[in-house]
Amino acid sequence: MPKPINPYFVLLLAIVLPGAGHVAIGDARRGLVFALFVLLFSIVTYMTTTPDHSFIGRHAGGLFIWAISIPDAYRRARIRVSTGRAA
Repeated sequence: MPKPINPYFVLLLAIVLPGAGHVAIGDARRGLVFALFVLLFSIVTYMTTTPDHSFIGRHAGGLFIWAISIPDAYRRARIRVSTGRAA
């Protein structure tokens, strides 16, 4: 049985790209759903704000979902390490 991926590496992947941490631990569907919702909520908040808002303000919805996905990927990786399950 292959060794589970280091949770800190999964954390790094999740910070760099939405959903990448989930894909790395073998939960590709969950990762792609997170990436889709990051994109969707970024578009929604972009369309509902005015140009005088900052980049963060214009994409706040997507950034919020991305922020939620980061600890989720890390937590799932930690669980896989503690149970000995690989991706």
